Amino acid sequence: MGTVKRKMRAITDRLRMPRLRARGLIMTPLVAGLAVAVGLFVVSFWPNSNPEAPKQDAIEEAFTADSDQDEPPVGYYTTESLIRSLDVIVNKRGGFLSNDVLPPFVLMDNIAAWETGAIRQARDLSLALRNDVSRSQSQSNENPNLVQAQILLNNDSERWIFPSAEGKYNDAIEELRAYRDDLVNPETARGDFYARADNLATILDLMNKRLGSMSQNLAASVAEKRRATMLANDPSAAAAKAQPVEQVSQTPWMQVDNVFYQARGTTWAMLVYLKAIKRDFRSVLEDKNAMVSLEQIIRELEYTQRSMTSPMVLNGSQFGMVPNYSLTMSSYLTRANAGLINIISLLRDG
Repeated sequence: MGTVKRKMRAITDRLRMPRLRARGLIMTPLVAGLAVAVGLFVVSFWPNSNPEAPKQDAIEEAFTADSDQDEPPVGYYTTESLIRSLDVIVNKRGGFLSNDVLPPFVLMDNIAAWETGAIRQARDLSLALRNDVSRSQSQSNENPNLVQAQILLNNDSERWIFPSAEGKYNDAIEELRAYRDDLVNPETARGDFYARADNLATILDLMNKRLGSMSQNLAASVAEKRRATMLANDPSAAAAKAQPVEQVSQTPWMQVDNVFYQARGTTWAMLVYLKAIKRDFRSVLEDKNAMVSLEQIIRELEYTQRSMTSPMVLNGSQFGMVPNYSLTMSSYLTRANAGLINIISLLRDG
C-alpha cells in the first residue's frame, strides 16, 4: 500500500513541476516589472517641481559679506538675479529635465514645461542686457561676456548629447559671473549697466510681449472664436498671407498642462527679475511715479505661484462646475500685462 502511495506521489510531483515552472516564467517578469514601476514612481518624486526663487535680501547680504563697498552698484541685483535664477533652473534638485530621454524623467513633462518658460524669460533678459542696458548708446561696443552668455542661452533646451543643454547653460552662468565681477570692480572700464528709462522700457516691453503671448495660449484652453485683428487700425497695412476673418482657437487637450506650467515658469522668472529691477531702477521708477504700478504687477504675478490644491491642471468650461486653472492664470497675466503697458507708456512719453 505504501509503495502505491509513493508512486502516486511521484506521478503527482511530475505533473506539478511543469505547472510550477510555467507559473514562475509568468510571475517572475510581472514581479520584476512591478518592482521597476514602483522604483520609477518613487524616483519621480526626487526632482524639485517648485524650486524656491532667489531673494533680493539674500543677494544684498551676500554682497555685503563679500565686498568692502557699502552697497551694490547699479545693475548688480538684476545681474545676480539672472545668475541665480539660471542656477536654480539648471541645477535644482533632480537637475535639468527638458532634455532627459530615459524614464521616469522623460515622462515628467510638466517640469520640463516649467523649465522652458523660465529659460525663455532668462533669454529675454540676457538679450536686453546685451543689446541695450550694458551699452551707453547704439554705437557702443557690446560686452563680450554678455554676447557669449546670450548665445549660449539660445542653445536648444532638448539637446542631451554632448554638448548638453545644461552644459551650455552653465557656461552662460560663468560668462554672466564674469560680467558681474567687472560690474563691481571700480578699477576696470569693462562691464557697465545703464539704469535709464529707455533701457527699462526695453526690458519691460519684452516682458509685455511674453505675457501677452502666454495669456492668449492659456485662454485657448477652451475653444473660442477669434476675429483676425492682425491688420486692424491701419488701413495701409498688409500681410504676406491671407488670414481668415474668424477662426477657432483651442489648445490640444494633452497640451493644456504644458502651457499652464510654461506660464508658471515664465512668471516665476519674471517675478525674480522685476523685484531686482525695482532696486536697480528705483530712481527711474520714482521719477516717473511708477513704483506703485510695478509693485501691483509684482503682486499680480505672485498669485500665479500659489500652491495648487488639485494634483492635475483642471480644465473646466468658462462657467462650469469644474474650475479652469488656465483661465485663472490668464486673468493674472492679463492684469500684469496691462500694468506693464502703462509703465512703458510712462517711461517713453511721461
